Amino acid sequence: MKFAFYTLGCKVNQYETQAMEQKLRSMGHTIGHFEEVCDGYIINTCTVTAVADKKNRAVIRRCRRQNPQAVVGVCGCYAQVSPEDIRAMEVDVISGSAQREAFLDMMVDAVSDRHRREHLDEALKRRAFEVLPAGGLEQRTRAMLKVQDGCNNFCSYCIIPYARGPVRSAPLQEVLTQAGSLREAGYREVVITGIEIASWGWDFKNGEDLTDLIEALCRELEGVRVRLGSLEPRIITEEFCRRLSGFSNLCPQFHLSLQSGSDTVLRRMRRKYDSARYYESVELLNRYFPGCAITTDLIVGFPGETEQELEDSLAFARRCRFAAMHIFPYSRRPGTPADAMPGQLSKQEKESRSARAVTVAKALEQDYLQALVGTVQEVLFEEPAGESLFTGHAPNYAKIYANGRELHNQIRRVKVMELYEDGLLGEIEP
Repeated sequence: MKFAFYTLGCKVNQYETQAMEQKLRSMGHTIGHFEEVCDGYIINTCTVTAVADKKNRAVIRRCRRQNPQAVVGVCGCYAQVSPEDIRAMEVDVISGSAQREAFLDMMVDAVSDRHRREHLDEALKRRAFEVLPAGGLEQRTRAMLKVQDGCNNFCSYCIIPYARGPVRSAPLQEVLTQAGSLREAGYREVVITGIEIASWGWDFKNGEDLTDLIEALCRELEGVRVRLGSLEPRIITEEFCRRLSGFSNLCPQFHLSLQSGSDTVLRRMRRKYDSARYYESVELLNRYFPGCAITTDLIVGFPGETEQELEDSLAFARRCRFAAMHIFPYSRRPGTPADAMPGQLSKQEKESRSARAVTVAKALEQDYLQALVGTVQEVLFEEPAGESLFTGHAPNYAKIYANGRELHNQIRRVKVMELYEDGLLGEIEP
């Protein structure tokens, strides 16, 4: 049988799609492209915002319309939270954000007998981590390794705890075993991912935390880069920095979720830190990892956000000197407390504020990149960029172009010469 996937949403969804592709191949099936004629189509959904829900529905309807004889299966967070929406779209197989192997079995059976199937659990009752195979697509130089699922934070704008359930951590030895397999497979970089990786180990109640996990991974993956996914700023402590700063293979790029630089907005968001605690994390990282890239997410136009709160947020971003910022205009998500808050801003106002934030973000990114001109970076080359250039990323995730051919999956020392397109241009050292 031939199956194709369409993935919406975060890196965890991308990871889980890759894992399902591997499982289907191990079962003797083949993986095609979503625009090809296949026996079954799998749509892995996201539900982080109402806009994401709209995109899910559009993809499902298009797939059903273009492939009336094929089996269409839907899984992921949208299916977990809003299965009634999907039932109305004549989908053949419905599953949620867990039990991926069972979902694939249902897809195979549905192709055989054309019977509709559905299996959903209660996400908030989950207690076990679902182990899936780690890896990446064959042409990639880096692999993702999922170490954690679920979230206990219940921020006022977020539906994810209801879609993913509480924190569940992958056992340390299982993580190390998968990491070793990735090293043996030839990956040069492993990205540690999860819904909220800073909470790894919380459910074990044995004192283990993310610092222990990363320390063990850096030892296991000696010679392979270890890159961390998004972090809660509270995980950045003196001990975290002291213990991990000695590992040369830990990438000095730290994505610290901010969401707002205004303390009053952070309280309405129900974030568990204020700007002072966040800045403490920034200072610690800069002290222990000189020249590191600190990146972040920023939501603008949150309900009730005043002009002064926006200005406070942008001023705080400048103070932190972020290397990169992802800017999101607030998008209402039914079922969250923020959706019912007073002071909802118009779409036009949110777009205007987003444009102002993007201007700040671009200036900060240019400042960070400019400071790298003249330095030498070890670049992991990934793909060609035109006839004579190859591109890849430095440990700090700066995108760097250089002249060369057949550089895929090689790490080379590159002297940075100037700003170039969406990154930097350099020369490979002999």
